[in-house]
Amino acid sequence: MENALYVALSRQMVLRRQMDIVANNIANADTAGFKVESLIEKTDPAAPAVTMGGPQPVKFVSADGVARDFGQGALRRTDAPLDLALEGKGFFQVSGADGPRYTRDGRFTLDETGRLVTQGGLAVLGDGGGEITLDPAEGQLSVGEDGTLTQGTTRVGKLGLVTFGTLATLEKAGDNLYRNTSNQQPQAAEGARVRQGMLEGSNVQPIVEMTRMIEVSRAYESMARIMDSTAELSKTAVQRMGRVQ
Repeated sequence: MENALYVALSRQMVLRRQMDIVANNIANADTAGFKVESLIEKTDPAAPAVTMGGPQPVKFVSADGVARDFGQGALRRTDAPLDLALEGKGFFQVSGADGPRYTRDGRFTLDETGRLVTQGGLAVLGDGGGEITLDPAEGQLSVGEDGTLTQGTTRVGKLGLVTFGTLATLEKAGDNLYRNTSNQQPQAAEGARVRQGMLEGSNVQPIVEMTRMIEVSRAYESMARIMDSTAELSKTAVQRMGRVQ
């Protein structure tokens, strides 16, 4: 009976992690460029503490990472010249403290020196890896579909749009950013198109996530009932053994 308690407890731990992920999805349903996440699970065979003729080995459940759906989010028009959305596969490159970061969040602005930066103040990088600086006195910024930036008739730079052969190498780095956790080199995002004056919404489907939250909650309660029943059976068995002796 102890095995049932351990298996149910392992399941509850996974369900708590799953609930955290679902809650985070719902919280970011309106975050530009956010990508919906789900928990990857695996069975973890282990030798049973007490067999009692039961299956060997007992299979516990555990978390095995987080899957991320990089599918396209809906585009929303804002008409703000520094709001940029990506259509197709690819990421904007920005400068992180210990290397480049990648994002689909195109809510850019200018800092006091005229650098194009993210909401968190990180410099947006051009196709050559350098920072992009604009001079408001030169006129309105125009961004082409290929990421070319012009002010008036002057070309001032081009956005560094990149992608990866395997997106599983990207890991969350906070502030809606990703870091590359492998030796895989970023490639030019040839198929990506920039839409100026628009933002890409998250690809979270709130109704689906609310349904998942209810399912996870019910599963957690079910595990709790199983554990209570198993504990009660163990207590009853011990009491009966005591009376027999």
